[in-house]
Amino acid sequence: MTTLPPLIDEEKLRRYLAEQLPGEDLPLQIERIRGGHSNETFYITRGDQQWVLRRPPRGPLLPTAHDVLREYRVLKALNNSPVPTPRVLLACEDTSVIGAPFYLMERVHGYIIRDTLPPYGADEAGRQAISRALIEALVELHAVDWQAVGLGDFGRPTGYLERQLRRWIGQLERSRQRPLPELDMVTEWLKAHLPVSGPSTIVHGDYRLDNVMYAEHEPRVVAIFDWEMATIGDPLADLGYLLSFWREPGDPPPALDTETWRVMEQPGFMTRDELKEYYAERSGRSVREMDFYEALAIWKLAILLEGSYARYRAGTTDDPFFEQLEAGIPALARRALEVCHRSSSGGR
Repeated sequence: MTTLPPLIDEEKLRRYLAEQLPGEDLPLQIERIRGGHSNETFYITRGDQQWVLRRPPRGPLLPTAHDVLREYRVLKALNNSPVPTPRVLLACEDTSVIGAPFYLMERVHGYIIRDTLPPYGADEAGRQAISRALIEALVELHAVDWQAVGLGDFGRPTGYLERQLRRWIGQLERSRQRPLPELDMVTEWLKAHLPVSGPSTIVHGDYRLDNVMYAEHEPRVVAIFDWEMATIGDPLADLGYLLSFWREPGDPPPALDTETWRVMEQPGFMTRDELKEYYAERSGRSVREMDFYEALAIWKLAILLEGSYARYRAGTTDDPFFEQLEAGIPALARRALEVCHRSSSGGR
């Protein structure tokens, strides 16, 4: 088996940080975080200073994918807003330092909910509060005046859904590894059922339970992570994405084997319909056409993972999660198609 090069040159990074950030020039402790499957994340410790570093994965990469400097820009803008975000410290475009662009942010402490819950999630009332806090943070994000925080040229405020379809159809064709007929059927359904968007907001693009951090002692979101897909667009795309990952008791097994997507099956967590209703109540937006946004989210995830599957087949990633994508991506396509059929038949 080919040995992959290190993702961080520890000595070069130490010298760079000694120049850029005040403090003692001490050896670095570097810990790779395996919680996600996209941009690479590391805990960096220097003495009593703690940071988080984000860099792209190894190639080949699709155009516009894994843009960590875009993440940095949106986080820097949101650091001046009420949205819970970690404070960013620096961005580095010089690929000679660690082999790729990267940025550094403060390390926030709390709970990221994957397969276990914090102590306040031990009862149904606590799990209800966790659900509410997730929606409240999303509503807070969508309420930000994106022009006022310096993101006036971050994305185009109109035509978001049309651009999403064009972009992801193009990415599918660039990353496609095999025939995916169900996914192609979803593509045609989405093109035929495009809704009219309301006013644009900041869109996170990857908003789900395990991309936020909760406070240590109360059900409150203290940080939202993984902003690489952020843009300006239709806020309901974020809600649809959240719903696409949200599970209820009695749902069929997930298309991809991960406990992260099953924790919310426990009693007390809101149902998908309750999440939609709570978002509508707090934001004042209509959620009548959410089937489109949910199908769009599952379709986009399948296409994104097909790009990851291409990297796995090329031998440029050592993430064991990608082994299951051969069957997992067609299963996601079938689930998206079920949402399309549910909508067309007048289901909820």
